[in-house]
Amino acid sequence: MGLSCLASCSSEPQPPAEAKPAVQVKPAVQVEPAAPIVYGERFPEVLSVDATRTSGGEWQFSVTLSSKYDSPERYADAWRVLDETDAELGIRVLLHDHASEQPFTRSGPVAVPAGIRRVFIEGRDQQNGWSGQRFPFDLP
Repeated sequence: MGLSCLASCSSEPQPPAEAKPAVQVKPAVQVEPAAPIVYGERFPEVLSVDATRTSGGEWQFSVTLSSKYDSPERYADAWRVLDETDAELGIRVLLHDHASEQPFTRSGPVAVPAGIRRVFIEGRDQQNGWSGQRFPFDLP
């Protein structure tokens, strides 16, 4: 494969080409940084977790949540248990607000596959969804 000359291949000096921008460059748009997530402000916060193995082989999880917004209009409405790949192993739905008890603890059974030693618990706000804050818990 031979080389080709893009300009002139002669040894004579060439006049400079007019500078034409190939692409119109627009000034950068300034984007406001997203406000940091404050889990106790927008989402319920998982404060503690306990789990015991049941005679049926499931795990009984007790999860303590705190929710700043805890009224009939907006409250922590669930917690869930995830594995290390974020696969949902179980969910405990909360049917009403817990305005008179903050923080509060609710329990529920979760089937955790054999071999899993570490799980993660996450709270959900009925308006904002899952918090994304993964509370790590090593099964006893």
